[in-house]
Amino acid sequence: MVRIPKEYEEKMSLKLIAELKEKIKSLSETKAKKVIEKTFEEYINAQTEPGESVGLVSAESIGEPGTQMTLNTFHFAGVSEMNITVGLPRIIEILDGRRDIATPMMEIFLKSPYNKGTKIKEIALSIKETTMKDIMIEFLVNIAEAKIEVKLNKTKMKELNITIGNIIFALKKQFKGINVNKKEDTLTIKPRKKEEKINEIYRIKEKLKDVYIKGVKGIKQVLPVKRGDEFIIISAGSNLAEVMQLREVDETKTTTNDVVEINDSLGIEAARQAVINEVFKVIEAQGLNVDMRHIMLIADTMCNGGDLKGITRYGIVSEKASVLARASFETPITHIINAALVGEVDKLNSVVENVMLNQSIPVGTGLPGLITKVKK
Repeated sequence: MVRIPKEYEEKMSLKLIAELKEKIKSLSETKAKKVIEKTFEEYINAQTEPGESVGLVSAESIGEPGTQMTLNTFHFAGVSEMNITVGLPRIIEILDGRRDIATPMMEIFLKSPYNKGTKIKEIALSIKETTMKDIMIEFLVNIAEAKIEVKLNKTKMKELNITIGNIIFALKKQFKGINVNKKEDTLTIKPRKKEEKINEIYRIKEKLKDVYIKGVKGIKQVLPVKRGDEFIIISAGSNLAEVMQLREVDETKTTTNDVVEINDSLGIEAARQAVINEVFKVIEAQGLNVDMRHIMLIADTMCNGGDLKGITRYGIVSEKASVLARASFETPITHIINAALVGEVDKLNSVVENVMLNQSIPVGTGLPGLITKVKK
């Protein structure tokens, strides 16, 4: 077996060394040596020059194709309730690190044998959040007797495997001070207070619609689809922590498009990878070509403090040491007044503040400084 010389091994990344070992093991020693030399040459050429404005290059490389993106929302075929934000709006909500995204969704992978289609419909329906409005036909408000009658959909209840007992238990758990009676497929709900105001009866009626019965909270719609040779469930709405606890779910593959939720459930490293995956997915779907390293730099910047921070004035911009750099982003007067009040010093170490003051910027040829002693 051909060995990689130590001088090369010490200068290249571990991943590249591992790939190189795999590729050259079937080659002769002469050919392997040429491949190692050529790989090392390419690796050195691919490295960034000291003083290169990598942040600026990344910003331009993503910003320029970003202006060509179409502002559209894509619908799943045949399911109008399920849509996902794509294009520029999606890029913005990822990089802003928003906690409430427009169209949260999950890709739920299943363990064997469920991923082959076994009980796929039952599992999907058991994951979907079911509320009172999903299993009722109509509400009847009796003002004279101060009571509400709910006519239930028996077919829907059977399909979702819900009993009247489940519904009564859910109502009593989420409402205090009500009596619930059942008669065939009708429930009668009456407040215990003798003289309840009419507007209170209507308030209870509106709250009844959203009473949680079963399923995973936040999963509003489910769609089983076949991807390759296995079935997965795509959901509108997201609740990663609860879905991953289900017995049938493969927690090693299941994912969500909500980057903040991934950070809360799986930690900062998973969130960094999710930022990279989600941004790359949007760019690829638009048919654009952006080098992965630009996206990785942005993800690193958002996550390097140990917590996910958006590229906003409340996120990573607020942590900049330079007052002028913070002021150049948004609300300049506020930043300058606050800095003046505490006597903050700006050491002018970065690019933005030096551009503002028309000075040489510390990149490229402006990076090294020359110190000489001049003889008089």
